[in-house]
Amino acid sequence: MQTFSVRTALIGAQMLFVAFGALVLVPILTGLDPNVALFTAGIGTLLFQVITKGSVPIFLASSFAFIPAISHGVATWGIAATMSGLMAAGVFYMLLSGLVALRGNNIIHRILPPIVVGPVIMVIGLNLAPVAVHMALGQTGDGAAELFPMDKALMVSMPALIVTILVSILGKGLMRLVPILSGLIVGYVIAMILGMVSFDGLAAAPWVAIPNFTAPEFHWEAILFIVPIAIAPAVEHIGDMVAISNVAGKDFLKKPGLKRTLLGDGVATSAAALFGGPPNTTYSEVTGAVALTRAFNPVIMIWAAVFAILLSFCGKSGALLSSIPTPVMGGIMTLLFGAIAAIGLNTLVKAGDDISLPRNMTIVSLTLVFGLGGMFFEFGSFTLRGIALAAMTAIVLNLILPQHKPADE
Repeated sequence: MQTFSVRTALIGAQMLFVAFGALVLVPILTGLDPNVALFTAGIGTLLFQVITKGSVPIFLASSFAFIPAISHGVATWGIAATMSGLMAAGVFYMLLSGLVALRGNNIIHRILPPIVVGPVIMVIGLNLAPVAVHMALGQTGDGAAELFPMDKALMVSMPALIVTILVSILGKGLMRLVPILSGLIVGYVIAMILGMVSFDGLAAAPWVAIPNFTAPEFHWEAILFIVPIAIAPAVEHIGDMVAISNVAGKDFLKKPGLKRTLLGDGVATSAAALFGGPPNTTYSEVTGAVALTRAFNPVIMIWAAVFAILLSFCGKSGALLSSIPTPVMGGIMTLLFGAIAAIGLNTLVKAGDDISLPRNMTIVSLTLVFGLGGMFFEFGSFTLRGIALAAMTAIVLNLILPQHKPADE
C-alpha cells in the first residue's frame, strides 16, 4: 500500500464526491440523519480497510437495499429499535464470513443461487415503486398527504429524472459517475426558482455540530423483519468484489479473501447501526471511478473516509440536505428503484436459469407474489411480510424443492 500524500488526499476527496449523492439519499428517504450517514460511511470504510489489511480500493456507504426496511422500521418501531435489526444484519454478514472460512467461497452460491437472489432483488425495487411515484407527484411517501401542488412537483421531479438519465447515458469521464448528484442539483435549483425551498433551517444551523447519533435498542420483531433483507446485498458484495478485482487486476476473492471482505462489510454495517446510521455496502459508483482514474491505491479510500467523517460534523451540510424538497428525490427514485428491480431481473438472465421449469417458476412466482401482493403470516405478535417474507420464501423453496431432472433420466 502506498503512503499518504497530497495527491491521494485530492483523489480521495473526488471519490467522496462520486459517492455523495447516493450516500445521503438513503438517510433523507428513510428519516435518518444525513450527517450520521456520512460519519458511519467513514467509520465503516476505515474498519473495512483495517480488516482487509488495506488491500482493497473500496469505499462503503449507505445501502439502497435496506430503504423499505428502514422506512417501515422507523415508522413502526422508531430509529433505535430499527438499528437493532440493522446491527443484526451486520452480524448476518459476519456469520456468512465464518461459513466461507469453513466451507470456501462456493458455499454462498449454493445457499443463495441466482434463482433465490434475483426475485428478492426485484421485490426490493418494486416494493418501493409507489413511494417514488407519490413523492414525484408532491405527496408524502405513502400518498396520504399533499406536500406540494402536483403541477409544481412534476416541474421539479421530471427534470431531475431526465438529467439523471441523460448523465448516466451520455455523461463522459467523471461526470458519468455522478448521475444522482447531477439530478439532485438540477432539481434543487428548479425547486428554488419555484419557491419550494425553505432556508430557515440552514440559517439556524451551526457550522460545527455533533451528528444526531442514536444508539440501538434491542427489538426482536425489528431483527426478524430486517435480517432476511441482508441476503441481497450480501450476494451483491460478491459481485462488487469480482468487479473491483477485474478493475485492479488482482483477485481479491483470494487475497485478502471473501471471508475478510464479508467480515469487513458486516463489521461496518453493525458499527453504523451503533451510531444510528444506515447499513454500509460496497459502492459500485466508486469502483467505476477507480476504473476511470486508475487510482488503485487503498489509501485513497482512507482519505475519502476521513473527509466523510469531517463533513459529518458540519451542521450546515445536514441542514442543506434536509431542505431538498421531496419531488426532487421522487423524480430520481422512479429511475433508481426501477433499476434495482432490473438488476434482479438481470441476475436471472445472466445465470441462464430456465424460468419455465416448474421448480424455478414456483420459486420466482411465489417470491414475487408474496413479496408484492401483501401476503403475511402472523406468529403471535410478530408478522412476516413484504421483502422479509419474499426472502424466506425463496430460500426455503430452493432448499426443499427437488432439482429438475432431464427427461431422459
